Amino acid sequence: MEELLSAGRVAAELAAGHLAGIDAAPVWRPVSDADRAWLTGQRLPTTGRPLAQLLADVRDRVLPYPMGNGHPRFFGWVNSAPSPAGVLVAPLAAALNPSCAGGEHAGALLEHSVLRWLAELVGYPHRPGGGLLTSGASMATIAALAAARGRAARRDGWDVRADGLAGQAPMTVYVGAEGHSCLQKAAELLGLGRRGVRTVPGDDRLRMDPAALRRMMTEDIAAGLRPMCVAASAGTVGTGAVDPLDEIADVAAEFDTWFHVDGAYGALGVLAVPEPYAGMDRADSLALDPHKWLGVPVDCGCVLVREPSALRDTFSLVPAYLRDDAAGDLGWFAEYGPEQTRPLRALRVWATLSHLGRDGVVDLVGQTVARTRELADLLAAAPDFELLAPVVTAIAAFRHRPAGVTDEAELDAVNRAVPAAVQRRGLVFLTGARVAGRESLRACLLNPATTTADLAILLDEIRAAARGLTP
Repeated sequence: MEELLSAGRVAAELAAGHLAGIDAAPVWRPVSDADRAWLTGQRLPTTGRPLAQLLADVRDRVLPYPMGNGHPRFFGWVNSAPSPAGVLVAPLAAALNPSCAGGEHAGALLEHSVLRWLAELVGYPHRPGGGLLTSGASMATIAALAAARGRAARRDGWDVRADGLAGQAPMTVYVGAEGHSCLQKAAELLGLGRRGVRTVPGDDRLRMDPAALRRMMTEDIAAGLRPMCVAASAGTVGTGAVDPLDEIADVAAEFDTWFHVDGAYGALGVLAVPEPYAGMDRADSLALDPHKWLGVPVDCGCVLVREPSALRDTFSLVPAYLRDDAAGDLGWFAEYGPEQTRPLRALRVWATLSHLGRDGVVDLVGQTVARTRELADLLAAAPDFELLAPVVTAIAAFRHRPAGVTDEAELDAVNRAVPAAVQRRGLVFLTGARVAGRESLRACLLNPATTTADLAILLDEIRAAARGLTP
């Protein structure tokens, strides 16, 4: 135990020192050949090693090569800096090491509170049993679409759990052109196939077009298909666009079709800009990721459902060895999703939200949205940059137009190559996307420590990287 206490103090100092020194370090740097060989080619030790030696290896060979997402100039993907409270309690969750499949212990019980907190934050109706924490939005989406599939089958008079999909009308899921790839993955895993994913055209703001959705569903029914789910986005990862949720909810209701909202990244934007989110509370299911905007240390996603029985009807399977006569009316969390053994995710969510409070969450979201709009203003004022979509949440999609480069194919090539070139320079981390058929740059701002000066460095680094790519 003394070894653990001593090593624990060192580990805490390493973690705190890493976080404290992030601003002064490169955002990202390539792994050296020697360290890459060590990281990928180690042999399993024959005899055990002291904890102090393990921490020395972490200090020397792991901490120097972060992904970069803790840095205020990390603008890539949708990965946040970790919340201090979440970092603090993560070792305690590991020390408890429960399975939160269910049972009468703190980890499982605490999950009920944090689910209710998350629902309240985004204004989604919540009933006990109406959701669960997941590994991320991909697993949340699988759970939601599986529930949609089960409900569609029951309404058509058959049982998909008993009979599978064979012999039934092909089911379809409707997603926007900017919808996340996890929706297609979920449809494939659930047996709908790629052909079961119907891509709905977007409007001039890259949002799903409700009129086009209605036409497609009408045509598909006439062709013998069975609309199963409409999956709208509350903050796409490419541009941050929020689909017209209220109008889409009307179409889904008209066709008696499950309405799912992918709010993995963007659902919390409702705290800063509520108008675009009208109708989100009408969804049959909502996916959101505490490990994105809230900064809960990975992994932690969430699925919320309007009707708790939808998940339990889809997943409940209690073998005799897991029967718990004291479980109560709600049963175990394992009955509401695909996972049986489930880690203690709730403690990190609870600590993060308790540390911030509602006001702190509102401030975090509002500050990052405001900073993204500041970036949009800088882009609009610069002759060598072009915004590709309105800034709604905390993502800006844009294009660099170096002086003298006018050919669209050449601009595509430059913008495709810029992110990697910027990353190698070490001062900024940037990623790209394909938006409306064009290669683009995208900046996601989830770190409240990002400053106006950081935005200026971002644009300067893009220009510098592009100069090395063009004649």
